[in-house]
Amino acid sequence: MGRDLVAGMRLGRRTLITSSFAGSFSFLSGCQETVPSRSPRQIMLWPETPPGGGGPKGGERTTPSGALYNIREPRLEIFRPERPNGSAVLVAAGGGYQRIGMRREAYPAARWLNARGITAFVLVYRLPGEGWVQGPMAPLQDARRALALIRQHASAENLDLARLTVLGFSAGGHLMGMTATGWAGPGSGADTGTVLPALAGAALIYPVITLEKPYDHTSTHRVLVGTRADAALARLWSVQTHVIPGYPSVFLTQADNDHIANSYNATLMAKCCQAVGTEADYRRLPSGGHGFGMGESGRITSQWPVWYQDWLTTHGLI
Repeated sequence: MGRDLVAGMRLGRRTLITSSFAGSFSFLSGCQETVPSRSPRQIMLWPETPPGGGGPKGGERTTPSGALYNIREPRLEIFRPERPNGSAVLVAAGGGYQRIGMRREAYPAARWLNARGITAFVLVYRLPGEGWVQGPMAPLQDARRALALIRQHASAENLDLARLTVLGFSAGGHLMGMTATGWAGPGSGADTGTVLPALAGAALIYPVITLEKPYDHTSTHRVLVGTRADAALARLWSVQTHVIPGYPSVFLTQADNDHIANSYNATLMAKCCQAVGTEADYRRLPSGGHGFGMGESGRITSQWPVWYQDWLTTHGLI
């Protein structure tokens, strides 16, 4: 592929270069529409009611494109490879915190990871607008809980915790970016005692990073902080605010013509990583828009999983 088609950007530590579970043994049958053909083991995140309570009424629902919403039971869906290599990835699909793109993003990512020997933990997280008392805190609590459970039972799953990373798409990229910071949310003293594993890396795909103006027109912004959020609140819920020394190595990809999450998001994240000495590999796509999942056959977006595999290999995760 010609260099005029793809711009690669790699940030080193200083230089920018272009370039079961205890209390959680509940197994879920799930909705018929959303469970993949080879159903994974499904494990509840919370033994009883999720923190704060609340939530939607009725059963889970899916859109015609296979996105999940009306989520009452946050959980992990575990996809095990035939030949596990000890590496694991926590996967969060996007959907603007209004739905979760299981068929388009989460399940293809899990199958792709399994084919490379990596155990995939697909996160089905609470959506803030579905009546949860914790509101915007709900998905972050779920993501942190997921990491804690993976840590507690790494031995049973034959996992090497030194090779645990996260992968997030769009709003899922925001969630995984936030989770990788270790921030537990405002006023969350009860959560500060949670012991989370240190992540080996974070892959953020066409992510929403900032909620600040002028990039405040996303569904992520509207759901988490509201349409008229003050500047301080928007900044508090922006990933870049919490990127500090020790943030894990990052892989980023985003299309220059992304009209949902402006490509400035990935650029900003890369610069923030550089500023704190975190290695980042930012791969720009000149086209592709938003929501291309694991790439589209015959289009330039099919290149990014190749770069991601290289990144995983470089960090000893494959």
